[in-house]
Parts: sequence; structure tokens; C-alpha cells
Amino acid sequence: MAEAYLVDAARTPVGKRGGGLSAVHPADLAAHVIGAIIDRTGIDPSTVDDVILGCTDTLGAQAGNIARTAWLAADLPDHVPGVTVDRQCGSSQQAVHFAAQAVLSGTMDAVVAGGVQNMSQIPISAAMLAGRAFGIDDPFSGSKGWQGRYGSAEISQFRSADMIAEHWDISREQMEEFAYRSHRRALAAIDEGRFTREIVPVDGMTRDEGPRPDTTPEKMAALPPLSDGSRLTAAVASQISDGASAALVASESFVREHGLTPRARIHHLSVRAADPVWMLTGPVPATAHALRRTGLAIDDIDLFEVNEAFASVVLAWLDETGADPDRVNVNGGGIALGHPIGATGTKLLATLLNELERRRGRYGLQTMCEGGGTANVTIIERLG
Repeated sequence: MAEAYLVDAARTPVGKRGGGLSAVHPADLAAHVIGAIIDRTGIDPSTVDDVILGCTDTLGAQAGNIARTAWLAADLPDHVPGVTVDRQCGSSQQAVHFAAQAVLSGTMDAVVAGGVQNMSQIPISAAMLAGRAFGIDDPFSGSKGWQGRYGSAEISQFRSADMIAEHWDISREQMEEFAYRSHRRALAAIDEGRFTREIVPVDGMTRDEGPRPDTTPEKMAALPPLSDGSRLTAAVASQISDGASAALVASESFVREHGLTPRARIHHLSVRAADPVWMLTGPVPATAHALRRTGLAIDDIDLFEVNEAFASVVLAWLDETGADPDRVNVNGGGIALGHPIGATGTKLLATLLNELERRRGRYGLQTMCEGGGTANVTIIERLG
């Protein structure tokens, strides 16, 4: 049976909005971590079959197939192609899935997969603003099929996060407690050097900028809600961030022929979807589907990375799955560390891989909510 191996995974530090990475061209940011993967694995870059990068809001500096641009910006062979993937927040996780599927099919042997996003340069609202230049205020309003099915329902991640908090009866205080824990876990991980192996320094920047050592429950409680009647505040949402990440996915024959020692095996990959109006609930059915397909139980998973788009998303997922909170986002998550949308999937994969090795665990599961109601699930098995 064919296998897809995770040879290595790495990421840049995550910069906060307007921070240390804000002036770096996205192609150079991605090129930096791609080059690091080539150097760390020691492979001949001419043997790479494809480069698949996740990126959303592909405008301005992120336009023009940034996967291809980043590879060339890294001064790597020009015969190697590239393609850019947009599955919203799951873009680079999907890039890894496409890479693994290519390897499993036997059509490719070595694929660099990852993602990049400079949200300081290209804000999350940039695509909407670009649409307005053509007289389009809402991407859904002109579709008769969409309107016939969903009417004028507001499509918003913020509304979805609030709907989840209300439906699962998650209080603002519970979300703030979760957010505070995210910061404390992230700070502890930084202090203990848990991210050292996965981070590729950029221009002297060696650590994530997001975690706030001065954050307190009292400061969180004093913040205004995002809107009238909302349970959400900025404190319980992921941070707008800049960063890049990459991984090398390879076949068994490639690993053997090139003398590589893979760090993990891709045990499972899938993607499911839920109601797009609810949008952020996708990880719940996606996780259930992955466990059914693999025959694993929730307690068979040693570690989980569930992207912290909002605290309510992860708390609802915990409630539905019954997963042990002490195995979930053990080094903090997007609330503390940031969420550079196109890069987050492979960033979480790098963190999951390193923490599995540190704890000598076997299985790690990664999932995240995504625009449109989709959710990817990746399960890796540590080797060695």
C-alpha cells in the first residue's frame, strides 16, 4: 500500500499586524521557509515535482500564483511548477492534502506544500474592497441560486462565532478563560523552547510576536463587545498576523532513494462541510468523519491542534467530541500566537509534529474551521 511521508515541516515566526514581518514581501516570506525546508532535508531541489502553497486574498503582492513566485524568489530551479490553493483558513492544510494525494496516487514523489499570508499588507477585507471597485458589495447577493437557498442570511465569521456561543451556551467568561489559557500556554512554550525546532528565523526575528505576557482576565473583561449583544471581544478571537510555513511530503521510494528519515506518516486526510451560514461548525462533523474512516476513537489521539479562530469554536468542538482539553492546543493557539490565514494549516502541522515527538505520542489530529463551512482533518502518525 502506498504511503505519504512527512519528511519535515517548518514555519517562520508569526508577526503581529504592523510588526516585524509586515514589510516583508509575501513571496520572500514564503521563499525563506521553502529554502529552509530544502536545506534542512538536504534534497536536490530539482527533484521536487510541485510546489503547492495556500494563500487567500491573492491580491497585490500575493497575486500571480504566489507558490510559483515564491519558489523562484528562493532561487530554486525554474522547471519546478507551483500552484496556489484557496480553501480559506484551511488553505495550507489543503495544500498538504493535495501533496499527499499526489504522492499516494503515484503521480508525484516529492512535493513542497505550505502557505503564506501577509495580513498587514493585504487586509482580510481587501477582497471585498476590490469587489466594490466593480460595484459588488456582497459576493453572494448576485447569485439567484444562493439567494434561493439561503436568502439574505448574513454570512459572517463573527456572526457564526456568536451563534455557536449562544447555541452551545458558552459564556463570555468561559471564552475569556480559554483565551487567557491560550496566552499562558504559548508563553510557557516559548520560554521552554518548544518552538525552536520548527521556527526558521527571519531578519533576526526568532519568536512569535503575538502572546501577551501582560494579559490578565481583568483586562479581557474590560474590553467592549464586537457588536451590541455580542458575547465576543477581540480577546477571544485569533490575531491578524503575518507568516509562512512549509513541509516536504514524499513517497516511500523517494525517501529510500534519497536516504531520508521521515518524521511522520500521513495516516488520514479528509475534508467535510457544514451549513455555510453557521460556517465555523465544520470541525465537529469533520472530526467525527475522520474517526469513523480510520476506526480510531477520540482517546486514541495523543494531541490535537484545533485552530483558535474564536474561542467558541474550540469550546463547542470540545463539548461535541469529548476530547481531553489537556491534549488540545497544548502550546497555545491562534488567539495567542496569531492566525496568518493562508499559512496556518502547515504552521499547526509543524507544531503538532514537534510536540508529538517531544511527548513521544503516536497520533496527532489537526482540524480547523474554514470559510464556507468547510473543515479539513489531518491525522499524522509519528515515526521513530
